[in-house]
Amino acid sequence: MSVELPFAPVDTIIRRNAGGLRVSAEATAELAELIQRRGASIAAGATDAADAEGRKTLMPADFGVEEVVDPDTLELPIAPVDRIARLDIDDRYRVSMDARIALAQLLEADADDVADGAVTLARHADRRTVKAEDIRTYVELVT
Repeated sequence: MSVELPFAPVDTIIRRNAGGLRVSAEATAELAELIQRRGASIAAGATDAADAEGRKTLMPADFGVEEVVDPDTLELPIAPVDRIARLDIDDRYRVSMDARIALAQLLEADADDVADGAVTLARHADRRTVKAEDIRTYVELVT
């Protein structure tokens, strides 16, 4: 699975949680891959809600989002999130623009949580750099 998400916005998300810590390129890559896997999984699950209502277009409610934020407030770009949403769903489904934004909203909130947890683990290990192992360890601890 190739990573559809550019690293720069993911790096920004980690750094806004990192405070004074450095962030390794591997940590950014690990979080980008995690976001992609979760996004594809969430979109695949959203097809069940659309099917139940006889729709072929995914809507924000299918992702459990009732209020969609302004896309300009998000760090994650919408076009790659759209590609991520389509990774594990059938071509017969469409993804509405609001659903793309809703998915980006969910993924960014999740990325913030993971980044914050990874920063805590790096500090606990008395390191000044957030590493990929911090991302993986945090995910293992919370899942």
